Amino acid sequence: MPGPIPLPGRTGATAALVLALALPAAAEPVTSFTLDNGLQVVVIEDHRAAVAIQMVWYRVGSADEPPGRSGIAHFVEHLMFQGTDTVAPNEFSAIVEAQGGTDNAFVSWDFTAFFQRVAADRLDLVMGLEADRMHNLRLQEAEVATERQVILEERGQMVDGNPGALLSEQMRAAQFQNHPYGLPIIGWRHEMEQLSLDDARAFYERFYAPNNAILVIAGDVDPVAIRALAERHYGPIAPDPDIAPRMRPQEPPQLAERRITLADARVSEPYVLRTYLAPERDPGNQQEAAALTVLAELLGGNSQTSVLPQALQFESRTAVHAAAFYNGTMIDDATFGLIVVPAPGISLATAEAEMDRVIAAFLQAGPDPEALARIRTQVRAAEIYARDDVTARARRYGEGLSIGLTLHDIQSWDEALAAVTEADIMAAATRVFDRRNAVTGWLTRPEPAPDAPEEATE
Repeated sequence: MPGPIPLPGRTGATAALVLALALPAAAEPVTSFTLDNGLQVVVIEDHRAAVAIQMVWYRVGSADEPPGRSGIAHFVEHLMFQGTDTVAPNEFSAIVEAQGGTDNAFVSWDFTAFFQRVAADRLDLVMGLEADRMHNLRLQEAEVATERQVILEERGQMVDGNPGALLSEQMRAAQFQNHPYGLPIIGWRHEMEQLSLDDARAFYERFYAPNNAILVIAGDVDPVAIRALAERHYGPIAPDPDIAPRMRPQEPPQLAERRITLADARVSEPYVLRTYLAPERDPGNQQEAAALTVLAELLGGNSQTSVLPQALQFESRTAVHAAAFYNGTMIDDATFGLIVVPAPGISLATAEAEMDRVIAAFLQAGPDPEALARIRTQVRAAEIYARDDVTARARRYGEGLSIGLTLHDIQSWDEALAAVTEADIMAAATRVFDRRNAVTGWLTRPEPAPDAPEEATE
């Protein structure tokens, strides 16, 4: 089928964008079914290349860890590469690599995921490998001790050695004082040091089961063939009758702004960071999350044209960087964030005051209609273009289903973005920009020590 005909005065790419946004999003070729043991399977067809993606998403993350065992979800994700009765420690990735494929894993607060990208005719092999470690993981004291040291070193490099990461960690702990979203995904060091073989085995046995997982297969695949492979490899794994809905402590109402200042000699660029509690995407109700997504882009998604950069970097010249961010793909409350890096000679207090001035003006005047139209188009276009990446599409489904969204929620997200109105944005902004629900952090360098007083002499 020929591509879209370029319109007069437009490039072919722009015309394609116009056409894509003018038409309703086509239904993706997605098939879903559930095995008798409770494993949900999603198949996303994309026959443009002879490549297949396998992702297994477990409905467990750091927010599901037992008290005093922070980091255990990330620790077990590492230990999943330590072998089974038939696969030697660290051999899993070597087998995938020998087939010309790649693999990895990641953990968030709400999910843990493992994935492989291989030639489509190697899918049978990696499905067998993944099913094997779903129920046959071999945990030995030696591997546990070695991997515990690995995650401690990872924390040292990614968090302890990074003042910005330390500030974010402290701010999140202040934002969520009762909800486990306040726990760092990697864990608190003093608790990570105590993680044991028994801890790892108990966590694995409690959460790693087919009825607590979602299998996403994407690429050059046939749903009928995938069902047969899933039945062969995953079907014999017994479900866990003790898997139950996630019951988490919830956050009480926040009554006052919380503030943190972190001074560290390693800081090269001081900045102001503020996060507000914000609604998440909920099954069947995504409109407010869609409005917040557009709001974040409108305020700070583009370093040249968004509201905060325009006002602070180009008009008042009080900042060298300003941005806004939001990700509502969470089970419970998410956060909406603002960041300002002041220009040389501008204090953090001035930078924060300027940020507040711009937000107050936005709440008073609302968005520029042309800017809103442009941003809304760009946000939806990004969602549509992301479908060109088969891995991104697989992740989109796995992540959404892991937090309880339905297939319809996931497939209608771009429509929710397109339906966002100015009234939706202003209602969401008014709700979110409440300083009683905020944590404000300053990352700065230590003040120089005052000169020592001279000793008195006679």
